[in-house]
Amino acid sequence: MRIFGFQHIECEHPGSLRTYLKEDGIEWDAVQLDAGEPIPELEPYDALWVMGGPMDVWDVEEYPWLIDEKHAIRKWVRNLERPYLGLCLGHQLLADALGGSCGPARPPEIGILEIELTREGQQDRVFGGLPIRQKCLQWHSVEVTQLPEGASVLVSSNACLVQAMRVGTNAWSAPYHVELEHDTISNWGVVPAYAQALENALGEGHCSV
Repeated sequence: MRIFGFQHIECEHPGSLRTYLKEDGIEWDAVQLDAGEPIPELEPYDALWVMGGPMDVWDVEEYPWLIDEKHAIRKWVRNLERPYLGLCLGHQLLADALGGSCGPARPPEIGILEIELTREGQQDRVFGGLPIRQKCLQWHSVEVTQLPEGASVLVSSNACLVQAMRVGTNAWSAPYHVELEHDTISNWGVVPAYAQALENALGEGHCSV
C-alpha cells in the first residue's frame, strides 16, 4: 500500500500517524504545495491524506495552487473513488472541492476541547471504535457550513456541528488533530498565523494550549 500526502506548511505533517505507517510497512510520499512543488500523477497511490495549514480554502489569489489541489481532491474522491483522509485544512478542502461550503468559525476553536460521536459516527467503520465522548486538539478558525452531496456528520460538538464527516464510502475528514505529538503545540506556536490565532482566542501571553 502507498499513501500520498498534500502538505501546506512544513510543520503540519502526518505526525504520530507516521509511527503506525512504519509499523505496518506502509510507504508514504508527500508534496509541499506551499513550497511550489507540483502535484504528481496520483493514480499509482492507494490513499490520499491532506493535512492542515495556515491558509483558508478561499485564499486562491494568494495561494493559486489551491485551485489545482481542489481539482485533484475532487478527481480522487469522486472519479477514482479511493480512500481520502483530511485533517483541519484538509477537512475544509474536502467540503469545498465537492460542492459544500466553509465559513469563519464563530468563535474559532483553539484548545483541548470535547467532541461527541453522532449515531452515524458510532456505526462508521473508521470512527465507530472510538469513545463516544473524547477530547482533542482544535486549532482552526474555519468550519464546514454546508455539507457536500453524499456527506454524513460523524462527530459534533456544541461549538461546531461538523467535527468530522464521511463523504460517500471512501472519504473521511475532521477539523481537529489526531496526529498530535509531544512537540506539536510548541512547533505550531512559533508560526505567526497560529500564534496570532492562539492569542486572539486565549489572550496575550499564551504559548501553549
